[in-house]
Amino acid sequence: MATAVLEQGEDAFRKIFRLYRRKNPLADLSGVLEFRPGDSRLRSVALSADAVSDQDAGRVGLQPLRQWSAYHVDGYPGFLFIVNPFMPGWQHHWVRQCLKLYPQKPNVCNLDLHMSPDSTRDLWSSSHAKLRNKLSQKRNEKTLLEKLRWVTLGFHYNWDTKKYYKEHQSPFPVDLAELSHCVSLACGFPGFKAEAGILNYYHMDSSLGIHVDESELDHSSPLLSFSFGQSSIFLLGGLSRDVSPTPMMMHSGDIMVMSGASRLLYHAVPRILRHPGGGILPPCLSAPPSTDDPNQLCSPSDWEVCELYMQFSRINMTVRQVLEAGGSFPEEGDKMGKRMTQGDSYHSVDIETQEAEEQGLTKRIRTVTQD
Repeated sequence: MATAVLEQGEDAFRKIFRLYRRKNPLADLSGVLEFRPGDSRLRSVALSADAVSDQDAGRVGLQPLRQWSAYHVDGYPGFLFIVNPFMPGWQHHWVRQCLKLYPQKPNVCNLDLHMSPDSTRDLWSSSHAKLRNKLSQKRNEKTLLEKLRWVTLGFHYNWDTKKYYKEHQSPFPVDLAELSHCVSLACGFPGFKAEAGILNYYHMDSSLGIHVDESELDHSSPLLSFSFGQSSIFLLGGLSRDVSPTPMMMHSGDIMVMSGASRLLYHAVPRILRHPGGGILPPCLSAPPSTDDPNQLCSPSDWEVCELYMQFSRINMTVRQVLEAGGSFPEEGDKMGKRMTQGDSYHSVDIETQEAEEQGLTKRIRTVTQD
């Protein structure tokens, strides 16, 4: 693996983050962990095939549990990696949900700070025609959908205070809750309740800063992470940034579960990469949805737009349980939530990055949190 020099005042995590973030020269990827049988750092996990029925798994697009490939990583108790367990065609559905349905109001997105509610009510409707026509245009002005960086679901994460509030929430998507329930059951967490979601929309020059997901009031429940589209390098570290992280490769359809001792570890995404194989899209997304599909998971016309978007993008869905079973928000938190729903701005946005993007410059995208 390529090495990086530790700069003065730089911690071990930042050194590795900077190594894989750099563009000239690109880092050697030989040390990045791929989840395949035979790697001595991996331990295959046999999930209980009876935890979720084949019918329930199939209802959200998952293969029968006996067909899943799941791994623990040495040194990271509580961390589970599931290699693409989705049935053919179902990733198309989840990509469509993330681009067409989930950004709609009353859900919240990064564009809300700069635009009126009417302008951000339905980003798909305002963008799909322009996306279809971009290839024939000389000027490729970005659509609102391409300017999307994050969407929050359920209890809406407050980027300024790094907290959730009782009064600031919208209904959590039923289908995503069902998907999360199946995965949590399969991993041994029958009591998991999907209460908050953060969707991140990455482009090829995006990254996610070094952080810990500690804002939820319940840390005993797992954090579920679903990836679609182009690949990425994921760094998983320790309880402090002095611990050098392990680089891992994530591909379309892969699922990560952070629970127990791994729930509060530092992690980051320094780089988005083209999926291996050389095609524009990964094989699981290359073929258009079948027109013979009785469920009509994603119409061909919708996928035409999604396909154009995903050629240069990766989407990540993280689902969390915010409260302990039977728990409630602190009283002061409720009051803050009420004040914020009266019109106060509660998003933090990197204005410099947005302006640089409009000028076509390469800048780091601050997707969720800054380090």
